[in-house]
Amino acid sequence: MPTTDPRVDHKAVEQSPEFRELIAARRRFVLPATAFYLAWYLGFILLAGYAPDFMARSVYEGLTVGYCLALSQFVVVFTLGWLYARRAARVFDPLAERVVRRATSSAREPRAPVTPVAARERGVPVR
Repeated sequence: MPTTDPRVDHKAVEQSPEFRELIAARRRFVLPATAFYLAWYLGFILLAGYAPDFMARSVYEGLTVGYCLALSQFVVVFTLGWLYARRAARVFDPLAERVVRRATSSAREPRAPVTPVAARERGVPVR
């Protein structure tokens, strides 16, 4: 497991525009995908509980609507996982690399010594 660079100002990284863009991009994908999956699953559960006659309808030789909808859950999860991996490779990873590059480049720059008061404000223990 890689260790973190103590010279990196994590608060500054968190407030950087690159980091905020990364968080916003992930949120724009994850929230709708999660809402879609939960609605799909909840719809299946509600149909199973309140429409048993519909779920018991035969689609093809013993294969029922209920089985089709249950199996579709696997398809939906696989598709959402594949879409996330694709979006991560194309969008999230390049944004994350920009965040890391900015954080490490600012970590290499010399900083003024931190006073005990400033250290306490950052949450760094002072001896």
